[in-house]
Amino acid sequence: MDKGIKQPEERIPLEIGTIQVNFCKNPQCKNFDTPASTTKQPRGPGAAKRGRDTYTVVGSGRGTPMLRCSFCGQYPTIKSNKAIHEEQSRFWKFLETSPLPTCPNQDCPNHNIDIRKGKALYQSFGQTKAGSKRHRCKACGKTFIIASSPTVRHRKPHKNAAIFRLIVNKVPFRRICEIEGITMSTLYRKINFIHQQCKNFAAGRERNLPAMSINRLYIGVDRQDYMINWSDAKDRRNIIFRAVGSADNTTGYILGLHLNFDPSMNPENIEKDAIASGDYDVKPAYRKHARLWLRRDYIEAIKKTRTRKLYTHSGSLRGNIAATYENVAKRDDVEMLDRLDDDLTLPKDGMQVRGEYTMYGHFFFLRKLLGNTNKIRFFLDQDSAFRAACLSAFYDRIMEGRCDAFYVRINSETTIDKKRQILAKNRNRMAAMKHLHPDLKDWQIKLLMIKENMAQMVNIGKWQDRWVEHPFPNMGEPEKAMCYLTDIQGYDEDHLAWLYNKASLHAIDRFFMQVRRRLSLLERPISSSSNLGRRWFGYGPYKPVMVGKLLNIFRVFYNFVEVGRNKQTPAMRIGLAKGKIKIEDIIYYQ
Repeated sequence: MDKGIKQPEERIPLEIGTIQVNFCKNPQCKNFDTPASTTKQPRGPGAAKRGRDTYTVVGSGRGTPMLRCSFCGQYPTIKSNKAIHEEQSRFWKFLETSPLPTCPNQDCPNHNIDIRKGKALYQSFGQTKAGSKRHRCKACGKTFIIASSPTVRHRKPHKNAAIFRLIVNKVPFRRICEIEGITMSTLYRKINFIHQQCKNFAAGRERNLPAMSINRLYIGVDRQDYMINWSDAKDRRNIIFRAVGSADNTTGYILGLHLNFDPSMNPENIEKDAIASGDYDVKPAYRKHARLWLRRDYIEAIKKTRTRKLYTHSGSLRGNIAATYENVAKRDDVEMLDRLDDDLTLPKDGMQVRGEYTMYGHFFFLRKLLGNTNKIRFFLDQDSAFRAACLSAFYDRIMEGRCDAFYVRINSETTIDKKRQILAKNRNRMAAMKHLHPDLKDWQIKLLMIKENMAQMVNIGKWQDRWVEHPFPNMGEPEKAMCYLTDIQGYDEDHLAWLYNKASLHAIDRFFMQVRRRLSLLERPISSSSNLGRRWFGYGPYKPVMVGKLLNIFRVFYNFVEVGRNKQTPAMRIGLAKGKIKIEDIIYYQ
């Protein structure tokens, strides 16, 4: 065992609420919905008769702690349930009901009783010069104000909507200041205000989602990286954050968008508390601050990546899938999601969250948000972190037949000319099938072609996952393959063929493409050969907190304001709006 590393008191991290993710992630295994015991287990002859469970903890010394499943032999990584709960709570916080105003005097008996109780407890007491209503508490005589408008304290409220439009139309910050005649500090205050209004507006609508009766959702899940410019010429290392997003393929609605960055955390205070609480003395999953990247851990993780050889394969879709499996198998933790190298560093304001915990928190957020949805089909980008997080959050619904998960892999490196060749080849194949089966309709021929490809599935990677290539490409997804991860439902061949046909990442990928095209701070970075691996943004952000705020603003704009080809917004299609929302409606939402 490493010097200084102590054995934790509990065998695996304790569950928090209903969250316990330390079980086998193989849906076909008896242990799939059975977590390991948190207490030390009996050993030696007859241990099973004395109540020993069907897991063994391995890697508690120098390696990453894992469970070994006695039934199927897989090795799920041990994770902190507390860290997952913290991330889920962070994401859910904006949906919590905003409290109504009460008497601000904490010693007053009316302090926890809102003004809806009426004249018996409160009385109207005029208004301010700005028009805000003033109330007086009858119990203690304290007066307090309820703002009549969210912009009541703004000197130039008419600029808010214009600035909102400029932000989501890729106008750089300096040009916004020039166009609107404001300073950069004023612009940042306006962005803070717009961000808060977007959160308030979205919460007012999305609080309805958990109770909405939705029959089926087909959800694509992917990620996107964002790079922050260095702010110190002596330390020209970048910061990279990763956002995880989920979109309903039918409506295009972005259900969740979460960044692995917590602006509320103070790095110096957390480092001091981590040392005081002994976090560095135990493995990450057993720590108080398990979800956060601590400084020493980050440096050590970068050192390990220097010696790791990554596999690459250009051109072949099947080769790219195999290379991804090879790279995942080389990780100390197959679920680790963060990108690490010597040209990257941690933020000085706020703290970077370990990517896998943001991923787990994202799926547990979706579980809570979509509690009344009958069936959910997830289409995941190929990565073990997606798989583990999805299966952990929805394991019971998978067992009930209410949830399925698929990997989807797209050859994104395909050139335009190659895409056109693939589409032409497919049209010729479709025409040939129509000639062979003139009595079949187009949808029947499509089903037949998918089933032909299903008969030619191939096993790829260390886990021998079974992949099938999609026979109907398009310009957005020219080469595509799918892998069914929850194959325990017993679907007939036709049913499964139609699920493969539904497999797509097009909705979330379109959103991420719009982020690049419409937010100047989040465009792709400019590479410089003189900076080796380091990169510089022409208009990139210096403040890490801006990334999350801009993403939240754009998600609300995309869901409620931007109209698609059918003259509807994603919110209208999913049932959260009756018409297009005006930017002014968001700005003045109360």
